[in-house]
Amino acid sequence: MKKLIYILSLAGALGFSSCLDELNTEPTDQVSGSTIFADVTSAKTAINGVYRLLYTGGWSTSWGEENNGQTAIQLLADLMAEDHLMYSQGQGWFYEDYRLNVHGDYTNTSGRSYSVWNFYYTIISNVNYIIAAEQTMNGDPEEKDNIIGQAYAMRAYAYFYLIQLYQQTYKGHENAPGVPVYTEPTAAGTEGKPRGTVQETYDQINSDINRAIELLEGKTQSHISNVDYYVANGFKARFALVQHDYATAAAAATEALKKNGLALATVSELSGNNDCSVSDVMWGCVITTDQSEGFWGFFSHMDADAPGMYASEAQQCISSGLYNLISDTDTRKSAWFRAPLEDENLEGNGSMTSYCQLKFKMADYTTWTGDYLLMRAEEMVLIKAEAECHQSQFGQARTTITQLGSLRDPNFAERLAARTDANTYNTNTNDPLRTLMDEILFQRRVELWGEAGRIFDLQRLGLGYNRVYEGSNHTETVSTKNTDAASPLFIFPLPQSEFDGNANITPADQNPIVM
Repeated sequence: MKKLIYILSLAGALGFSSCLDELNTEPTDQVSGSTIFADVTSAKTAINGVYRLLYTGGWSTSWGEENNGQTAIQLLADLMAEDHLMYSQGQGWFYEDYRLNVHGDYTNTSGRSYSVWNFYYTIISNVNYIIAAEQTMNGDPEEKDNIIGQAYAMRAYAYFYLIQLYQQTYKGHENAPGVPVYTEPTAAGTEGKPRGTVQETYDQINSDINRAIELLEGKTQSHISNVDYYVANGFKARFALVQHDYATAAAAATEALKKNGLALATVSELSGNNDCSVSDVMWGCVITTDQSEGFWGFFSHMDADAPGMYASEAQQCISSGLYNLISDTDTRKSAWFRAPLEDENLEGNGSMTSYCQLKFKMADYTTWTGDYLLMRAEEMVLIKAEAECHQSQFGQARTTITQLGSLRDPNFAERLAARTDANTYNTNTNDPLRTLMDEILFQRRVELWGEAGRIFDLQRLGLGYNRVYEGSNHTETVSTKNTDAASPLFIFPLPQSEFDGNANITPADQNPIVM
C-alpha cells in the first residue's frame, strides 16, 4: 500500500530552521515525538522554529526565489486578482501567478501546487508533534498551555490557507472535496488521508482555533512573532468571515482589538510597512540581518528602489481602476502608490513607474531587511465593519469604519455620508461606490493591498473580475481566461506527489486543471 511521503518528518522539517539548532535529541526514527517535547523548553524552541518557517525559502526543488513562505503566498494571491499587477515579468517569478498560468506545474516539485502544499503541511506536521505532547509535557502549566495554544492556532492557520488555495470558498461548496486533515504526528510511512469535505476541514479549523483561544487566554505574548490570545481571535475573525458567520466575525474582531497598547497607525507611522514595533502590529516576523532572505525575500519582490533586487526590474503596481477610486485627499494615495507619470521616458526606472507601489519598502538596503507584518489592527476594524454591515447594523458599521477612514482621509465623513445604508455591493469592482458595503470593501482593498490576498476576498464575496476597461494599466489582461466567480483558475491542482504517495487520493480527486 502506498504510504504518505509528502509531509516531512519532524527531523526533516526542523532542518529548515536555525532556531531549532539547540534541540539536543536523537533522530525522530529513534526517539518518539513525546520524548523530544518532554519539557516546555524544547517545545518552546520548536514552536519558535515553526514561526521561522513562515519566512524561510526552500519549499520547492527550484524557483526558490518565489517560494519563500507566507508573504509569497499572500503576494501571489493578490496578483491572481484585479487590484495588483506586475509592470514587467522580470525572470518570471510571480508573473505566471499574475497570468493565471500555473496549473501546468502540478506535475513537478517546483511549481505552486507542490511548494504551497509542502509549506503548509510541514507546519502542520511540526505542530502536530507539539500538540501530541500536551498530556505528557513537563514544566510550568501556564507556559505549557501557551505553547500548546500556539500550536493549535498555527494548525488552524495552515488548514485555512490550504482549503482556500485548493478548493473554492466555503459558502456553497461545503460538500466539495476538502484537503487531507491530520491531527496526529506524521512521518515517512504514515498512511495518507482522503480529501474529506470542505465542511470537515472547516470543522477542524474551528475546533482548533477555539481550543487555541481557550488555552491562550490570559497568557502574555513573549514576542511579536508568537500568536497570543488576541491574534488567535484575529484568526477566528478571518475564518468566520469566509464562512459568512458574521456575528462570530464581528465578536472575534472586537475581542482582538482589546489587546493592551494596540492602536491604529497613521500612514506616516507605518512608513514602509516594515516595522513590527508600530502600534498597530498584532503579529509579525522581525527580520534580523542573519535571517534576511536577500534576493528571495518579500521586499526584494516589492521595493523597486532596492538596489539589485528583483522589483527594480519587475515592479509591483496598483491597478489604475482601484487607484482612480481613491480620493485625492486620502493619504494612502500618494504615500503608497506612484501617481501616473507625465514623462513616459521615466517609465521602468525603479519606482519611477506609473502606479508603482511605495507601500512596502526595505528598512535597510545594506542588510536587505525589513519586518514582515502578518496582522494589523486595521484589518480587525475592517472585518468588524464588514460583518456589522452584512448583518444590517448600519449605524454600528458606520461608526466602526470611521475609525479607520477618518485616520486616512480628512474628508472621510463627507465621503461616507454619500453612501446609502445597504449591504449590497458592486459586481463590477471598478464601478463608482454607492452603498455602505461598497465603501467598506473599498477601504479593505486599499488598506490591505499586498497583504491579504485579494483573490480570497473575491472568492468569499462571489465576485469575478475584468482587467479590460478604459484606461487599464494591466500588462496581462487574461481576457481569454475564465475570471468569473469560482473560476477553476482561482485554485491550484493538487500536486502530483500527493497522488504518487497517498493511496487514499486518486486521480478522480484532482481539481480541474486548466492549461
